[in-house]
Amino acid sequence: MMRPEDIRGVIAAIPTPFDEADKVDIGGLKRLTRYVLESGVHGIMTTGGTGEFPSLVREEKREVTRTVVDEVGGKVPVIAGTAACSTIETIALSKDAEEAGADAVIVTAPYYFPLPEMALLGHYRELASAIGIPVVLYNNPLYTGNNLSPGLVGKLADTDGVIGIKQSNSDLGQFVETVRVVGERISVCTGIDSQFYASLCVGGKGIFSTAAAVIPREMVQVYAHFMNQEHDKARSLHMILQSLNRYLEYDPGYVSPCKEALNLLGIHVGRVRKPLPDLSEPEREAIKQALRGLGYGIS
Repeated sequence: MMRPEDIRGVIAAIPTPFDEADKVDIGGLKRLTRYVLESGVHGIMTTGGTGEFPSLVREEKREVTRTVVDEVGGKVPVIAGTAACSTIETIALSKDAEEAGADAVIVTAPYYFPLPEMALLGHYRELASAIGIPVVLYNNPLYTGNNLSPGLVGKLADTDGVIGIKQSNSDLGQFVETVRVVGERISVCTGIDSQFYASLCVGGKGIFSTAAAVIPREMVQVYAHFMNQEHDKARSLHMILQSLNRYLEYDPGYVSPCKEALNLLGIHVGRVRKPLPDLSEPEREAIKQALRGLGYGIS
């Protein structure tokens, strides 16, 4: 059973590969899993935002997680995204992930309807009590419309089965306050690649990272430098990687840039599912230039 101390380091939030028929590409998913695993990541997150979870049907989510679990073979934890608008569906998806072999689930707040904190508290507590694997909270208010405040996270940290939080609120101050409130009880990780080094400096334990699906070795190296107290090296490398990481956040949307970068590297993951947009030609060229700047031979 995973514990808070197991949520650490670089956890690659991987995309879901699609083939030309817009079906889940199982072979491509296995190759991508091996790529990040062999690069030294400390965990893998499936079916999250980077994995286009709103575009996947229930059976596909289960298949993706099962495929990654089988490919990983217990080498690192696999944490499955199981967010949904309703508590009943979140529990069903989380039970699917548990049956597929996931080590934990990671769950955003329900989206679409604005919810009071007591409703959010009840949602997570009911989920945690309904499944046999741990829960990682996922705060992404820009996308969900419901913020998990540090005070609410403090209450949830006392819930059996809650072991960590992915903090994707762009407000670094809220990250710091969350660490202050719960950092001794659960693992607090950033979900924003451009905040990686800064988050470690204020007590964060790691990152759920889209960049780690593309440049996993470099992201792992930032973490290794930090853990070795080589702060100048960690900060310097982080700033170098920012030339790519800035495209893997919110504008023009992080999934298409992630997939474009992987395709350019020869790790074929296909395109995003509609209605998500592909990149424009200037955006594609910017991704190429960023990869070239990191030393990758992109033609």
